[in-house]
Amino acid sequence: MAKGLAADGWDVTVVDEDEDALGRLGPGWRGGFVVGHGMDVKVLERAGLAEADAAVVATDGDNTNLVIGQVLQKRYEIETVVVRVLDPARAKLYSDRGMSIVCPTQTAISDLLETVRAATPQASST
Repeated sequence: MAKGLAADGWDVTVVDEDEDALGRLGPGWRGGFVVGHGMDVKVLERAGLAEADAAVVATDGDNTNLVIGQVLQKRYEIETVVVRVLDPARAKLYSDRGMSIVCPTQTAISDLLETVRAATPQASST
């Protein structure tokens, strides 16, 4: 995600609790990197969120992502905040409330359904 945005010309700073995550960005990484938790306001400020045009929130927890996303929208007034939510029901609830949500689980379900439907004859209703 970060590498893709940086390749598009965005000025990207990654926040991660795991310092080893910097190594996964590769030796050519020229963006910022802040070690810490995204729910820590001091970490967000070190990452430059006060001047951010956009943010992507993709920790391993839906609740954490949703809280951080709301903080970024309300406290830092970032207009474009995209939040990854794995639970389809929770993703729909927050999407219906105006948050920009990406739900990989729902995407996978939709793709699987589409693949099965395309590969098998239409089931007949009797």
